[in-house]
Amino acid sequence: MEKAKIRLGIIGLGAMGAEMLDVARRHPEFDVVLAADPGARAVERAAAAHPEVIYTAEPDELVDHDGLDALYVASPPATHAAYAVRAMKAGKAVFAEKPLAVDLAEGEEMVAVAAETGVATGLNFTMADRAAALAVGRALRDGEAGTVLGVEMRFTFPQWPREFQQDAHWVAGRAQGGFLREVGSHFLFLTDRLLGPLTPVHTRAGYGAAGEESAFGLFTAGDVPVTISGQVAAAPETYEWTLYGAERSYRITDFADLWLGDGSGWTRVEPDGPRGGEDTRLSEFAKAVRGEPSRLADFAAGLRVQRAVEHFHRRTP
Repeated sequence: MEKAKIRLGIIGLGAMGAEMLDVARRHPEFDVVLAADPGARAVERAAAAHPEVIYTAEPDELVDHDGLDALYVASPPATHAAYAVRAMKAGKAVFAEKPLAVDLAEGEEMVAVAAETGVATGLNFTMADRAAALAVGRALRDGEAGTVLGVEMRFTFPQWPREFQQDAHWVAGRAQGGFLREVGSHFLFLTDRLLGPLTPVHTRAGYGAAGEESAFGLFTAGDVPVTISGQVAAAPETYEWTLYGAERSYRITDFADLWLGDGSGWTRVEPDGPRGGEDTRLSEFAKAVRGEPSRLADFAAGLRVQRAVEHFHRRTP
C-alpha cells in the first residue's frame, strides 16, 4: 500500500525556505500545502516559481492549520520557539533551520515540549547526513583513527553576511546572526555527534559595526580538546574541520570534501554514498515523522549546540 504523503507547511521564504520549497515540491514523500512569509517580495518570488502552493503573509495560519502534518521553520532564529512550541502542542512534527534558538530558555522549552508531545523534531544541520561526515563516523567506529587527539575548526569570510544572505539583515546582527550560529553550529554538531557533548573551557567573540567579526573557543569532548576559530577578514572563504588521530587524521573542507592524513600529507578521498543535501535530509525527516530511525539532529542535540554557541556571546561586553 502506498504511503500517504506528509502534508508540509513552510514558514519563511528567504534563501533556505525557498530552497526547501523547491526540494519539497519534487520530493515523493511530501505535499507542500501552505507557505508563509510576512515579506511580500519573498511570497511573490515563491509564487512565481510554484504557483500551485497556497501562500499567506501570516505564519500563524500554518501553525494552527488542521490540514498539515509537519512544519519546516526557516524564519529568523528568534521566532523559532514560538512557532515550534505551538506546532508541537498541536501535534505537528517540526523540522527547523539552525540554530535551535538564540535564547537558552526558549531552546530548553522546545526540547521539553518535544519530549512531552512525542512529535518528531529535526534541525537542518548539513553534517547530519553529508557523505564526508558519515565516512569519518564509520572510520571512528572501526578504530581507524586510533586515539583521537583533537579537533580543530577554522572559518574565514571575506564578507559577512555572504552574498546569498544579503537580504536577511538579521544574519549580520549580534542578536540572532553571526558566523558561529550560521556556520560554526554545523561543525560543532558534527563534533558533538562523533565525540560527545562539548564542555566550554574558554570562549571569546569580537564585534564590529556589522556584528560578529572574530571568535575563538576551546572546548573539551570527554578528554579531547576542541578548538574553533573564525574571522571576517581579507582572506579567501574557508570552511575546515579536522579530526587528528594517532593513526589517521580526517579533514572536511567546504562542507563536503574529505581528506585523509597519514603523517605524510593530505590525500583527497571520495566517500561512499550520496553526497547528502536538502533532499536526503527531507527523507530523513520523513523517517522521523513515520517513527523510523533517522540521522537528523533532534531538538535535544540542537540545544547542546546552542549552548556551545551562546557561550561565546554571554560574557562578551
